[in-house]
Amino acid sequence: MKIVVGITGATGAIYGIRLLEELKAAGAETHLVMSKWAEATIRLETGYTVSEVAALASVVHSSTNQAASIASGSFRVDGMVIAPCSMKTLAGIRVGLADGLINRAADVMLKERKKLVLLVRETPFNDIHLENMLALSRMGAVILPPVPAFYNHPATIDDIVNHIIARTLDQFGIENRLTKRWKDHAPPGQVSECSTVPQLADRTVPRKRGAV
Repeated sequence: MKIVVGITGATGAIYGIRLLEELKAAGAETHLVMSKWAEATIRLETGYTVSEVAALASVVHSSTNQAASIASGSFRVDGMVIAPCSMKTLAGIRVGLADGLINRAADVMLKERKKLVLLVRETPFNDIHLENMLALSRMGAVILPPVPAFYNHPATIDDIVNHIIARTLDQFGIENRLTKRWKDHAPPGQVSECSTVPQLADRTVPRKRGAV
């Protein structure tokens, strides 16, 4: 499998990094593009260097290189993930403004009808953000905001990140065991044979000093 990974300057660079790690473990060929602000965010938010992140990818492309292989629809890939996807990038993709390689590669995914997954990162959303997401969803993109789930009782930031990456990998049919999957539960008043509903005290997310 061959996947393009774009990392923009929105907060949440760890999503792109963990995605690269898991795709590498799965044996996928990855083509990485980092914006200049993504590089700044990596330094600010994570313990990784930009060089360490680049080393996780099979191929690294400059964000300004419009002559890169992934800028053409004739270069065959299985899809693209932008993690995280800034609102600026989202808006540019929506209107076809391919002024950088991340936007151009995303534009190629849309025109070639390939999978495009956007981990949009902003809160709260304004009307422009919502309209851009709706428009891109109608074009075939998958809007996958990194919203945490709590039924799996995350204890660390890593648990929350892994859940989102698991859902992202699911979009490409890549098997993973990064998170606990939802299981069948009995109707109210009945006991399920396959799982138990935790008591209120058990639902408190533990705080671990130094947990990542």
